[in-house]
Amino acid sequence: MGRSIQINTCSLDSFEGLHQAIQGSHVEVTQLGRGRFRGALSHVGIGDFSLSIGSFSVGVRTQRIATDDKLVIGMLLDASERVTHWSFDMLPADVLVMPPSTEHDGSFHGAAAYAAIRLDLAEVTSLFAGEPRLSDPATWYVKNRYRANSPTGLAAKRRLQQIASRLAQQQAGMPDEVADFWKRSIIDAMAATIVDALPAENRGPVPSAMRLVRNVEHYLDEAGSRPVHISEICAQFAVSRRSLHRAFDDMLGLGPVTFLRRKRLCAIHSALRESNPATTTIGEIAMQHGFIELGRFSHYYRSLFGEYPSETLYMSKHGSLAVEHRGSLATG
Repeated sequence: MGRSIQINTCSLDSFEGLHQAIQGSHVEVTQLGRGRFRGALSHVGIGDFSLSIGSFSVGVRTQRIATDDKLVIGMLLDASERVTHWSFDMLPADVLVMPPSTEHDGSFHGAAAYAAIRLDLAEVTSLFAGEPRLSDPATWYVKNRYRANSPTGLAAKRRLQQIASRLAQQQAGMPDEVADFWKRSIIDAMAATIVDALPAENRGPVPSAMRLVRNVEHYLDEAGSRPVHISEICAQFAVSRRSLHRAFDDMLGLGPVTFLRRKRLCAIHSALRESNPATTTIGEIAMQHGFIELGRFSHYYRSLFGEYPSETLYMSKHGSLAVEHRGSLATG
């Protein structure tokens, strides 16, 4: 059964449009900057989880009342002038934690853009099961600002915007497991700055690297062709990303993210070999397996297999039959 992904995108011509700046959460907004207000707002909903991305052209004051019982994690994507939330000064790519049932106020002194996710606090235990501090609900009851370093912050900003843009083009529903992968990808991009800002944990020796890698491979085999996010692996085996990376690096000489990507590329290769070029869209298959940037996907694919996805599809058993059929008609 395909899960419905709710996607709403609109242009704003007044500050009132920002009252739903975060889907499901009412925000009081006052325009502070002079000039005509222009903006845009997008909401992506997957079940009770939502991602909101907004932008506006003039300074505003925002206030969220304390009745919202959901956890909100926000990221400043861009700002032309100073931005503060509570007493925290924010820079682009910084991440803000807004605990449930907590009043919030923000001041944007000029044009800005933001992203925010809203989720049930009960979900953090399973979503961050491999990270003891993040899987503890108590961590999320504290107002906090996490300062981004340049590489992590820039990558997270870009990733969020790419996912939102690609999902906005998704017309049909998608299988639950694929929707879950994209939900985890959004949360992962938003939490990357937080994970990066936390000090490394000394959790003792990694479980036998060989056993852990084999268990992960068995789990992936059981998952079949659906995309599996690294946070799902960490949750399944109660292991941190750092520990998982050490195990894969010891055993395979590459990190778990690279390994998971190559597993997904192999699944796509097999799918393309079985597909009919007349009815198959490479972009749709890539999306179902966790890829949104077709240019980068094509690069990864060609680097691994020595051919482009279109070549694999064209030479599939259906594609070969089509070529042979056309050839027989031409010579018949």
